[in-house]
Amino acid sequence: MERFEGKTAVVTGAASGLGRALAGRCVEAKMRVVLADVEVEPLKKAEEALLERGGDVLAVETDVRKLDSIENLHAKAIEAYGNVHVLFNNAGVASGGALWEQTPAEWDWALGVNLWGFAHAVRTFIPGMIAHGEEGHVVNTCSIGALIPMPFGGAYNVAKAGVLALSETLFLELKIADARIGVSVLCPGLMSTNILESSRNWPEELGPRPPDKRDPAEFEALREMMAAGMAPGAVTEGVFNAIRADQLYVLTHPEFDAMIRERMEAILDRRNPALPGM
Repeated sequence: MERFEGKTAVVTGAASGLGRALAGRCVEAKMRVVLADVEVEPLKKAEEALLERGGDVLAVETDVRKLDSIENLHAKAIEAYGNVHVLFNNAGVASGGALWEQTPAEWDWALGVNLWGFAHAVRTFIPGMIAHGEEGHVVNTCSIGALIPMPFGGAYNVAKAGVLALSETLFLELKIADARIGVSVLCPGLMSTNILESSRNWPEELGPRPPDKRDPAEFEALREMMAAGMAPGAVTEGVFNAIRADQLYVLTHPEFDAMIRERMEAILDRRNPALPGM
C-alpha cells in the first residue's frame, strides 16, 4: 500500500500512547481517522487535539473485549467514511505476576483486550476490506514479549504470543485469498507509554481489581525503564514504512536481536530456554 491520502484508518487504543501517536501520523498523511478507546475523556481530548491539527477524525467509545462494541465501531466507521483501508489493532493492557497467581478475572481482562480484541476486529473488518477490493493493511501491535520468554509477564505474554500467531496466519491467509491487504505485526520493546497504569480501566463487571502481585521494587524499576523507553512517535514512521513495503515483522529495538536469535536457535536445537537478561 503506497498511497494514504483520503484513505480511512481505524485505530484502537487511540486515546493515549502509541495509539494516539499512530492516529496523529495518519492525520499527517491526510487520512480520515476513526479513534477508538474505552477511556472516554482522554478519547475526547485526543479527538479535539487532532481536529485542531486539521484532521478529519471521529471518536467512538469502544471496549474491544466485546464483539458488539467492535461491530458498532465498524458500523460508525462505514457510516462516516465508507470503506476502511487500514486497521490498527493497538489497544492493550498490562498484566503481571506468576502465571499461577493470575485470577480468572485477570485472565479474562488481559486476554479480552490483548487477544480477543484483535480477533474480534479481524472477524469484523476483514470481510469488508476484502469485498471493496482496494489496497489495505492491518497493523497488530504485539510485543517483544511474544518473541522472548519474559518471566512474570503473566497473561500479557500469553496474549501477545497469540497476536503473533494471529498475524502470521492472517498474512498467509490473505495471500492465499489473493486479497490486496497486507499485515504487519509490531513487536516493540520498552516504550514510554502509560500501559503500566492499565488498571485505571479495570472493568467493573469483573469485580474488584486484584492487588498487584509484582515485587514493588522490581515494578518501580520497570516503571523507570518504561519512562526512559522509546517515545511512541519514534515508532510511527517505521510502521508506515512497513505498510508501504508489505513487511510482516516490525521490530523497533535492535538490542533484543541477540535474545530473539538465541530463542529461535534453542527451539531448533531442542534446548531449554535460558533466563533472559535485559
